[in-house]
Amino acid sequence: MKNILVTGGAGYIGSMLVPELLKEGYKTTVIDNFMFKQASLNNLCTIKNFDIINGDIRDKSLMKKLVDKHDVIIPLAAIVGAPLCNKDPYNAQSINYDAIKDMFSYVSNNQFIIMPTTNSAYGTGDKNNFCNEKSPLRPISKYAKDKVEIEKDLMSRENSISYRLATVFGMSPRMRIDLLVNDFTYRAYHDSSLIIFEGHFKRNYIHVRDVVGAFIHALNNLDKMKSEIYNVGLSQANLSKKELCEEIKKQIPNFTYVEEKIKKDPDQRNYIVSNEKIENTGFKPKFSLSDGIKELIKGYSMIKNQSFGNF
Repeated sequence: MKNILVTGGAGYIGSMLVPELLKEGYKTTVIDNFMFKQASLNNLCTIKNFDIINGDIRDKSLMKKLVDKHDVIIPLAAIVGAPLCNKDPYNAQSINYDAIKDMFSYVSNNQFIIMPTTNSAYGTGDKNNFCNEKSPLRPISKYAKDKVEIEKDLMSRENSISYRLATVFGMSPRMRIDLLVNDFTYRAYHDSSLIIFEGHFKRNYIHVRDVVGAFIHALNNLDKMKSEIYNVGLSQANLSKKELCEEIKKQIPNFTYVEEKIKKDPDQRNYIVSNEKIENTGFKPKFSLSDGIKELIKGYSMIKNQSFGNF
């Protein structure tokens, strides 16, 4: 049995990942500071192989002790997304960069790290907006720039896997409405209308359950996949904002959207991402964008609260 440490394990992805790790038989420890007051792991407390620590990854003495006890580390703790990083630059720097660099120094060569980075580092892609793992990185936000630097350090060690995640969507016990598909669907469901900026900008998407599946896939194929970087996205979902709106409109027919041509979107990402590399290892996403929109519509019948986000 592998002992797995998940930092930020009560967050949007972690709340979906940790139950699956336990189902797979892994002894799983979560450290989270519960900054969003979430109770997303309450239902796991009866499970013997689950441990939870209310703590901060910036606590060096605590992290040294924790890291030493585990075979695999999955670092999810982060101030996620450009808006929140801009709003809280101190914590963005100390959590996303400083604490991760410190953690790397505690990890021995025989321990594995499977870490999500971001495909937002591609920025605007090439003249065709196409990106694969060998494409130049052109990060725009501080969040993406820090992820690029951390990824360099991560890949300087042998037993590491970097997952450049597409924009994640879908319901989670620790919900985030601010992610693009989640946000657009929320507005379509509750407001029936939306103003978009630079609607031709494309990006890639991936269901949160498929992100979980990618981590389980890596755990099952560590020796084959180690020391590599992989884009993790839904190849059928390299869509512009307009195309995303049309997909939502198929399920919410009264939804209308208008493109505002005067202002610019502060998020200037625009790219098409290849996920062929991870697909060639045998990983295939199971949830379509349409599946996710349908699921979100169900979820939003229960949710009308803007506290579910990283703002």
